[in-house]
Amino acid sequence: QVQLVESGGGLVQAGGSLRLSCVGSGRTLSSYHMGWFRQAPGKEREFVAAISWSGATTSYADSVKGRFTISRDNAKNTVYLQMNSLKPEDTAVYYCAAAERRVGARGYEYNYWGQGTQVTVSS
Repeated sequence: QVQLVESGGGLVQAGGSLRLSCVGSGRTLSSYHMGWFRQAPGKEREFVAAISWSGATTSYADSVKGRFTISRDNAKNTVYLQMNSLKPEDTAVYYCAAAERRVGARGYEYNYWGQGTQVTVSS
């Protein structure tokens, strides 16, 4: 079993950047495919990005493609989400998650979740 802790959220102006980190403990993250999801107030959780265990495969939601980059450093047991050109509609709690079986875009495909970090983008 793995525990996940996100950090790096905060308040930023539109057009700014943030880098989120997700650190794993209890088990090496290299055993898992990793994903980032987000949930805005009053909305359902949505997929943001995912990366395979090796880092060779990545996928993104259309709404963040070209602005966000997911990466991982298995030696540091950490997954990152670099967010550039942020928009007010990116405001949400961002969660990282670990999947044992496949790189997916659906929440049910992930086995472990962090507690989330708040990202607020002001206009």
